[in-house]
Amino acid sequence: MEDVDEVEHFFGVYLLYCKNPKYKGRTYIGYTVDAKRRIKQHNAGAKFGGAWRTSNKGPWTMVLIVHGFPNDISALKFEWAWQHSDVSRRLRHVPKKKSKQKTFDYRISVLNEMLKIGPWCRLPLTIRWLDSEFANEYSMQVSPPLHMPISYSKVVSRKIGKKSKKKNALERKDLLDDLESILCSICGKFVGSNEKLTCVKPGCFLISHIVCLAEKFSTDDMILPIEGTCPLCNTNILWGDLIRKKIGCYTDLKKSSTDCDSSDYD
Repeated sequence: MEDVDEVEHFFGVYLLYCKNPKYKGRTYIGYTVDAKRRIKQHNAGAKFGGAWRTSNKGPWTMVLIVHGFPNDISALKFEWAWQHSDVSRRLRHVPKKKSKQKTFDYRISVLNEMLKIGPWCRLPLTIRWLDSEFANEYSMQVSPPLHMPISYSKVVSRKIGKKSKKKNALERKDLLDDLESILCSICGKFVGSNEKLTCVKPGCFLISHIVCLAEKFSTDDMILPIEGTCPLCNTNILWGDLIRKKIGCYTDLKKSSTDCDSSDYD
């Protein structure tokens, strides 16, 4: 029994390693919205949803997964570039795989480089090691930007809960009863629901236009910032976390102990 991180709005790109003596050392890069389910499919075979390239070659272990992509398209583009680093225009500067270099080592070196270049270097990604043996040996070879956390715990994806009609009606009434609660903390003007951001820190009353807070956070010429300090509570916040909260994440999320253990990822 282990602590497991629950993550909403989950889009991940993972790296598998084959432990079958006959195919040992082979790797596979894929995309998933459910890491626990996906590794089971790979080990069960193509007939059960696994990929043809991994079918009947198991057991496979999911070594790590990169998540925090804003949507599936962003994650799939990352997956493709990692799979095809030799032809990706963004990775032309990355040295080709050496003849004596292990495929797994090369995959890790490519990942390390991808996390340092645009557009991926600006995303609120998390690098999550799922296999402790590989983490002990290779974690120092992956050094992402400072705003990207490195995790060593398992992960369970969770769908964003839909609000009930009754709850939505009550929220609309509350907003009409208190117009001051929907004035931008930065410019003082009315904030519509489609353009509203709120701080991720519990108890902070920041409400802001997306544009106002983006300008407040901006430190370069890029349209969207990476992080910034809340003008009300002075908490350092990742821009990606603000967007995740806007779409419904963090409303009822917790770190919990589940029936997920290390065997779920191999």
